[in-house]
Amino acid sequence: MLPYVYQVTKYDPADRDQHGHYAGVEPATSDHGPVESAYLQAIAAFAEEADVDELAIREPQIGGCAAFGLEPPVDRYGLDALLPAGLSGFHDGALVPMAAGLELVRAMLRDNGAWCRLEAEGAFAVHVGWDQYLYIGSSRPCEAALARTRSLGLHPERVHTSPYDFAPDDPQDVQRPADADFWDRLHWTVSGHRTTFLQETYAANASRWHRLTRDNIETVRSRLTPRSRLAVWPDLLTDVDVAVAALPNEGLVEVVWENQDEQITSTVVDETQFEAVVSQLTDARAAGVVSVYAGEDPPLFTAVLPDRDGVLRARWQTEPTPSDRDWAFLKTLRRGQVVTGTVTTIAGFGVTFVDLGGFTAMINIPELSWRPFDHPSDVVSVGQKITAEVLDVDMVRERVPLSLRAVQEDPWPHVAQRIGQVVTGPVTKIVPFGLFVRIEDRGDGFCGLVPTSELDASSGVDIEVGDALTVKIIDVDIARRRIALSHTQARTSRPEDGGT
Repeated sequence: MLPYVYQVTKYDPADRDQHGHYAGVEPATSDHGPVESAYLQAIAAFAEEADVDELAIREPQIGGCAAFGLEPPVDRYGLDALLPAGLSGFHDGALVPMAAGLELVRAMLRDNGAWCRLEAEGAFAVHVGWDQYLYIGSSRPCEAALARTRSLGLHPERVHTSPYDFAPDDPQDVQRPADADFWDRLHWTVSGHRTTFLQETYAANASRWHRLTRDNIETVRSRLTPRSRLAVWPDLLTDVDVAVAALPNEGLVEVVWENQDEQITSTVVDETQFEAVVSQLTDARAAGVVSVYAGEDPPLFTAVLPDRDGVLRARWQTEPTPSDRDWAFLKTLRRGQVVTGTVTTIAGFGVTFVDLGGFTAMINIPELSWRPFDHPSDVVSVGQKITAEVLDVDMVRERVPLSLRAVQEDPWPHVAQRIGQVVTGPVTKIVPFGLFVRIEDRGDGFCGLVPTSELDASSGVDIEVGDALTVKIIDVDIARRRIALSHTQARTSRPEDGGT
């Protein structure tokens, strides 16, 4: 925020009524003459004293939201004559010399349908408001410029701040940059959906639409307007009649359609214009209807383009989507981090889903426990609060695998210390090549394999599941999680503690 801010107007403060409203005879529109010239000379005086000769265009707006409707519209908002690149050069962050900046102010004073903040970061700012109210901010008091402004017949007044200072819609929202993770996710999305649409909003109320395929993503990316806002949408409906049926009874919507030449057009309309826009869809090959109201019909995910050096300097935000909120949460996670959550689902295919406070992570069967179990419900239950370790953070697929066993002590080194022990335990399974015996006195105890070659059948008694069998632990392979047992060696050894 600049320390010196002045409201500069043609309105004499002496002509204000008791409520502070102007009650004089000055018109709210530009005179296209001496008064307009005085405004520009005042700005030039402040800029000179602030030692500023270049301004940056910030948060440009074109169209209905910027136009106050007091003067007739101007072709292409008058920008072609002001900027070397015309309308395409009217983007956030574009630098213009002071002379061009003054002409932009003139266009805004004339209400030509284009508006922006003009700023030199930390040093100077010019904002044009309603009814010819001008706000000039500076890092210096600019006493000479104030005197010059008064001599021009204008009325400068010190104010605390400009009412047109930028303020985010929601300071709690996190801006998502269109960084490497964003483009990787977009490639993955296009591969899954085959075709996807990218909405490029390069100024308020102004956007272009691009059909994305696996082959053209990078080409489209190279042509995007600097600092534009991006929204990724599913493919349009090839059944245009279905798209038309999605028009609401009333309210604003954006209608997007693609013609037979693959040209994409979009327009924002209300119920009074529905009939006209539907008539334009007769030859469309695909179409879609998107609500312009926040929270309705959100895109798949959004982002804002950073500058070429990777720094996100654009200040405007996009409408947050569930995917964007997931992305913001994923940015707080790291591999190896210990998190707490609540078990929400135990899927039929064995994966356990855990709510980490709005984001759903998952635990695969091997990561539930070091110990054997028949079903995940033997280890966890729905509604149970658990602590687990983050194994990975997949920003592209927005997946977070967790491990419950990673926060538990690994029992296998203790099992390895029991090599040579003779224990008695129940037979849990019989297989063609041997049988398994549980060597710990607990329901989830570890089982070892007694190969057929290590079975002593001299007693002639058939062994069945559930029978107690005395065995010797002859090997523990920690890496492969395998325990080798011998029945024949146990008969020649003395039983030791530790068996059942």
